[in-house]
Amino acid sequence: MDLKRCFPPVVNPRTRVLILGSLPGEASLAQQQYYAHPQNRFWELLGGVIGEDLRTQTYDARLGTLLEYGVGLWDVIAEAERKGSLDAAIRNHSHNALTELIATLPALKVVAFNGGTSARLGRKQLHAIEGLQLLDLPSSSPAYTLAFAQKLESWRRLGTWLQ
Repeated sequence: MDLKRCFPPVVNPRTRVLILGSLPGEASLAQQQYYAHPQNRFWELLGGVIGEDLRTQTYDARLGTLLEYGVGLWDVIAEAERKGSLDAAIRNHSHNALTELIATLPALKVVAFNGGTSARLGRKQLHAIEGLQLLDLPSSSPAYTLAFAQKLESWRRLGTWLQ
């Protein structure tokens, strides 16, 4: 089984929204970029929320744009064994130190979970933090086949905290 590790968090003290995935997939790990698989709709979904065409930006520019809008990224899983990219194949995982990261983010208002695995594992760690909203979003992954328009409708709820 291949041991996969997450990337460092992308945050700053102005982060108001933290989006947590489960664990980077094969394409993301190969490119060392969050949501690098061309069929993953993360950049289109978030771009639809903030009104920016993120897909046409360089990766570094995308991350900079997210931080400008108060959006941070990380994953709930620090490392795990997984063959392929599907969350269902994750075995022997260890958690990221989510509560410790959140303690360093004074402006944080909401943690949004990108998909069911992220929500299931992340809520176990974060449910007791007072004043923090937890929001489950449909996965941006192509493996989750909900229509893009339906995903975007749910993701637009993030706009509440980005005004």
